[in-house]
Amino acid sequence: MRAQAHPLQAQRLAALRRYDILDTPRESDFDEIVELAAAICETPISVVNLIDDERQWFKAETGLGARETPLETSICSHVILEADFVEIPDTHEDPRTCDNELCTPEDGLRFYAGALLKTSNGMPIGTLCVLDNKPRTLTPYQKRSLEILARRVMRELDLRLSLKTQATLRDEMDHRVKNSLQTIASYVRVYQGQLQKNEEPSAVLDAVARRVEAVSALHEALHNTADTQHVQLGDFLERITGYLAESAPPRITVSCRTQPLEVEARLAGNIGVIVSEFVANAIKHGFPEGEAGHVTLAMSVTDNALSISCTDDGVGSDAAGSGKGEAKVSLGTRLLKAAASQIGAQINRIPLDKGYKVELAVPVDEHVVG
Repeated sequence: MRAQAHPLQAQRLAALRRYDILDTPRESDFDEIVELAAAICETPISVVNLIDDERQWFKAETGLGARETPLETSICSHVILEADFVEIPDTHEDPRTCDNELCTPEDGLRFYAGALLKTSNGMPIGTLCVLDNKPRTLTPYQKRSLEILARRVMRELDLRLSLKTQATLRDEMDHRVKNSLQTIASYVRVYQGQLQKNEEPSAVLDAVARRVEAVSALHEALHNTADTQHVQLGDFLERITGYLAESAPPRITVSCRTQPLEVEARLAGNIGVIVSEFVANAIKHGFPEGEAGHVTLAMSVTDNALSISCTDDGVGSDAAGSGKGEAKVSLGTRLLKAAASQIGAQINRIPLDKGYKVELAVPVDEHVVG
């Protein structure tokens, strides 16, 4: 009798395939486990058995001489629907196995005992089982040993999955660091051109430092999450604002109000560039001649858009001044527009009775996760 599919079959198969273990060569790490299980349980057959959608595949076996069999003859496909440990003293007398063609012959499989192989979230992916050609039962010691060895199989699988995941994350992070360094190098070349046009060296170095800090904040945010594709935008903006606040004159305070929002790393990176320029311009141009004040970065989310604003209580729209200041604003404006265009965002500048406000409006689309 073929077993019914597991009630969470799609999730179960996805869990199994994450291990990327099916159809791999035999390995001593698993072969030794089945040899030990057979010796402890005094059975001629022991198998590390993984239940696929239309077959049972053996990562390791002793005494069987096969690597897979169809589900129609699988005893373990019944077991994954039941308890963590199943023992069938005589397969001829059990409804799950009495018509199984591997059990019905007189010299067929007459005894079965199996311990589930379960993922950390409880998904059964197979069994470590022992079989015999005569009816029998296991002792409590043998049952306990089989359960312990089954957990050892899962620890080996989980370790391999963890190492594979870490390697993937490392490759992804290396790729992102490389791209980020290339971006910084591009910014340096742009600012180098401005320096050759008599731009103040300190202004150029400050601008480069802001780019480095924005990239650093992005990589810190990625490092603190298991997902290398998305970051918490609120945490990211608070880190950037913290860097800018540390470099601001003591007479100017900087604060940040955010909301939890998970977005694509690429979107966060572009927003970081824009926000850095927003806050830096407010600090530099909003409070001339030693004036004190406050700069506020605020983030809000609606059904249709993400809005980020930078507001200061400084001198307002005349802050940019003229001369060299105009060159700085012109360069910053070009960089802001380039970053905004990459994410389909709009930048609005709003003069206030006291101070100035700059807003970034980003459409809520596939960039936003939740």
